[in-house]
Amino acid sequence: MRRAGMRRWTLILLGVAAALLVPWMAVLALTLPGSTRVHHWPLAWIGLDVLLAAGCATTAFLGLRGDARFRLTASATASVAVLDAWFDITTAHTGTPLLQALACAVAEGAVAGVCVWLALPGRRGRTKSP
Repeated sequence: MRRAGMRRWTLILLGVAAALLVPWMAVLALTLPGSTRVHHWPLAWIGLDVLLAAGCATTAFLGLRGDARFRLTASATASVAVLDAWFDITTAHTGTPLLQALACAVAEGAVAGVCVWLALPGRRGRTKSP
């Protein structure tokens, strides 16, 4: 199968996956408990920050070396930053913790925005193809 045909079928399957996730989200919305006790809570949060730091460092390293793969790590890092902000806000208690989460989300949003800007094609600079 030609490359364009493979890409088309891959994109179609991705669209089907998106459609199948809609009823699954409905099931989760109806069946998940409103709260739960979480084990390894600090590890989960530290893990997100480790991923975010590793993504920023890898993107910087590759970008400064002129390696075009920095766009891939920038894209992934933007996703992690948005995910981190989402969980910061949605798991925060009201009051000061929520205000702190919102402040962190602003910073994480800025990181995500910079990473998306870096990931977009047309960025100037000399880069080597992967």
